[in-house]
Amino acid sequence: MRVHVADHPLITHKLTVLRDENTPSPIFRALVEELMTLLAYEGTRGVRVEPVEIVTPVAPTTGVRIADPKPLIVPILRAGLGMLDGMVKLLPSAEVGFLGMARNEETLEPTTYAERLPEDLSDRQCFVLDPMLATGGSLTAAIEFLLARGATDVTAICILAAPEGLKAVEEALHGREVTIVLGAVDEHLNEHGYIVPGLGDAGDRLYGTV
Repeated sequence: MRVHVADHPLITHKLTVLRDENTPSPIFRALVEELMTLLAYEGTRGVRVEPVEIVTPVAPTTGVRIADPKPLIVPILRAGLGMLDGMVKLLPSAEVGFLGMARNEETLEPTTYAERLPEDLSDRQCFVLDPMLATGGSLTAAIEFLLARGATDVTAICILAAPEGLKAVEEALHGREVTIVLGAVDEHLNEHGYIVPGLGDAGDRLYGTV
C-alpha cells in the first residue's frame, strides 16, 4: 500500500478553514470541492493514458488521452458526495459509481446499504472518495468490494486520516494494489472513533444533521 500526504500550503490553508467549527455549511461545501481538486491532482498521477495523434494549427504531433476502460470514481455515501464535483472537474471522462456505507456507532463496524457499480471491474482503475479515514473500516470494506469485482488498481482520496485507520487499512489490504492520498494525517482517534483534532462529522457539516 502506498500512502501520499499532499503537503501543500493551499491544502493546509483550506484544511484550517474546514476545521473551524464556525465555518458554515455553504463555505464548507465549497472548500471541500476546492480541496478535492487539489487532492485529485495528486491522486491521478498514475492514471492510465494512451498515445493519440492530433494536428495543431502548426503541425501534427502526438499527445495522450485517458485510456479505455475509463476510470471509475466511487464516492462513499453520503459524505463522499461532497468530494465528487471536485474530482469530476479534473477527470470529466471518468464514469461514476456509488457505494452507500454507514458506520455502526456502537461497534464502529461498517455496513453496506446501497451500491451502484458495474458487475465487472476487470482492469479498471478506481478512485474511492471518502473525506475521513478514521477507523478504516468503511474504506477497507469499500476497497475490498471493488477488488472482489475485478478492479486492479484502487486509489482512495481522503481529506484527513488517523494513524490508527491507516494502520488498519494497511494490515487488511496487505499486498494489494492500493494507493491512499491524504490532505493530512492527524493525531489519533478519540474514544468515539472520531479523528482528533479532525473537523467533526464531515457529512453533517456538508449537509446538516438528518
